[in-house]
Amino acid sequence: MVNTILGKKIGMTQIFNEDGSVTPVSVIEAGPCIVTQLKSVDTDGYTAVQVGFGEAKAKHINRPQLGHFKGGLANPKHPDVKPSRTLREIRTDDNSDLTIGQAITVEVVFKVGDKVKVSGTSKGKGFAGVVKRFHFHGGDMTHGSMIHRKPQSGGATDAARTFKGTRKPGHMGAETVTVRGLTIVRIDSDKNLLLIKGAIPGANGGLVTISRI
Repeated sequence: MVNTILGKKIGMTQIFNEDGSVTPVSVIEAGPCIVTQLKSVDTDGYTAVQVGFGEAKAKHINRPQLGHFKGGLANPKHPDVKPSRTLREIRTDDNSDLTIGQAITVEVVFKVGDKVKVSGTSKGKGFAGVVKRFHFHGGDMTHGSMIHRKPQSGGATDAARTFKGTRKPGHMGAETVTVRGLTIVRIDSDKNLLLIKGAIPGANGGLVTISRI
């Protein structure tokens, strides 16, 4: 069985514990994910399962992608599967217990108290300077100074060039971020919701990947 599921970040809230303390949690709509393809060592060289998340109308799917969800004469072993908005491949050691079209739900993969890692795309912040992007100290805020938020040095004094990797102003955010060691505090199987202690990357409505560690 896989240990990963796809989900959508709903937002953050807080829950009250039995002792009256408050725990901040992130709410994720996790699954159900539909198995759309099974890969094996014999045919593909490795073992994995491809899952789809989020329903999509057939008119919004192009023909090659739509054919991937259908069986028929070209692929008699592949039953018809409803089109999904998002497809992801998950590596696994054994997928013999899975079948195409099977739904992977949140209560099957996780239980309360599990440690997980969550990956998502961080919020894009556009072009940013070094003070915001890399937390540079900046220049003196004294009268006459004209370099308050500029980088003070390029890092090279005699190489006549700027070395690769030097921190400069540029695009900030919109990167894949993974947060590890988070704890599942509550599962609502009826609504496919995961409540995870702490914050997770990305904006509300963004796609996230939750994996048990």
